[in-house]
Amino acid sequence: MRRFFVPIFISAFSFLSAEAKIKNILLIVSDDLKASALGCYGNKICDTPNIDRLAARGMIFERAYCQGTWCAPSRFSFMHSRYQGQAGQNMGKHFRDHGLHSARVGKIYHMRVPGDIIAGTDGLDISDTWDEKFNTKGLEAHTPGDYACLNLNIFTKELENRQSTKMPHRMFVSVEYQGDGSDQPDWQAAEKTVELLRKHQKKPFFIATGFVRPHYPSVAPTQYFEKYPFDKMPLPKAPANDLKDIPKPGLSKTMSKTSGISKWPANQKRMWSAYYATVTYMDDQLGKVLDELDRLKLTDTTAIVFISDHGYHLGEHQFWQKSNLHEEVTRVPMIIAAPGMPSGKTTSPAELMDLYPTLCGLLDLPIPKTVQGKSLVPVLKDPKVRVRKAALSLVNGHHSLRGEHWAYMRYRSGEEELYDMDQDPGQFDNLAKDPKVEDQRKEMRTLLDQRLAAATKK
Repeated sequence: MRRFFVPIFISAFSFLSAEAKIKNILLIVSDDLKASALGCYGNKICDTPNIDRLAARGMIFERAYCQGTWCAPSRFSFMHSRYQGQAGQNMGKHFRDHGLHSARVGKIYHMRVPGDIIAGTDGLDISDTWDEKFNTKGLEAHTPGDYACLNLNIFTKELENRQSTKMPHRMFVSVEYQGDGSDQPDWQAAEKTVELLRKHQKKPFFIATGFVRPHYPSVAPTQYFEKYPFDKMPLPKAPANDLKDIPKPGLSKTMSKTSGISKWPANQKRMWSAYYATVTYMDDQLGKVLDELDRLKLTDTTAIVFISDHGYHLGEHQFWQKSNLHEEVTRVPMIIAAPGMPSGKTTSPAELMDLYPTLCGLLDLPIPKTVQGKSLVPVLKDPKVRVRKAALSLVNGHHSLRGEHWAYMRYRSGEEELYDMDQDPGQFDNLAKDPKVEDQRKEMRTLLDQRLAAATKK
């Protein structure tokens, strides 16, 4: 009996002691990064060794979803833990008020990419979030090198007439150039984060670092593009009549035919090559930060969070970009490596705005009453735990609910989509009108109504 009791007691004591050591938060936000691009989420092509090593020491949330489906609403949402708007105290201000030094590096709230990156300006930053802030700059599409505007099939080294800020084809731009990447905003973000870790290592800190890649334009040194020869890139599955059962409000604003890239299958492959190139470049910058955390021996006192603001379409369903409610946009990477917590994977549904109360829980801080998210600390302790049934996403008055087995979308017009995600993870067969699953549709519709009622409470 004694031999049984003592190890259990010691294990529990060690767990609680390790958890109590958390005093710092490092939040890393990648821009426009789809979960399916990462090795730790099953991608077999894209090289992401540093994200993967972080995942190996943390909890991978396989069913994490954004609330806003483009940059600005998503970032306001997770920084305030609100489904919409900016009510209440933001995360950084809350941490500042409880003794943490709060610093921003790069894009956390919305910045126009490329506009604010070229100018080095704050974008829609909220100043009381931070004790100090640092913007990153880059030439973006104007970087000297091999420029391509892939939907127009333009390839040139000339600097004139490049698609850039507010221009209609900027999302199809890539620039491959000779260099080590030290002129890029994500390099600057990593270097400044390392500097801040050294400077503030002896006091509690909240450092939020925003990488802008893989957001367009896809700019990276040649060696990153060479990892992904475009002719080796597989294109997404494209069934005939794929769009027939998707309601008009569910279609992407940027489509293969309307953008022109449908004319150039090779250029669609180049889009994937460029996207992966910038993901791997960003991953290398993250590696510098993780290395410094280890060197400074901060890993045992720092909870590290890696997320993206939303996912991205690269031709799935002939869709490009974001701002719709399908899986490639709403699903995001979320990795939380918290000292004292087990590593692993969980299929527990989670929302980006759950981060705020989760980090409060890890720091043993009170959770403001305005917070609408749920703490994921119970899931971090036991990946089998569920704190919510489904994740809610919103865009322009349209809504989606992603449960463990079903994805449901309802548009302002009343039109619906329903997918069996176990049998149809690519969302090719809309079952909303199938009488065989009428009970599931009603159940998801009722749950959505309940969630929306709770989400709109002040």
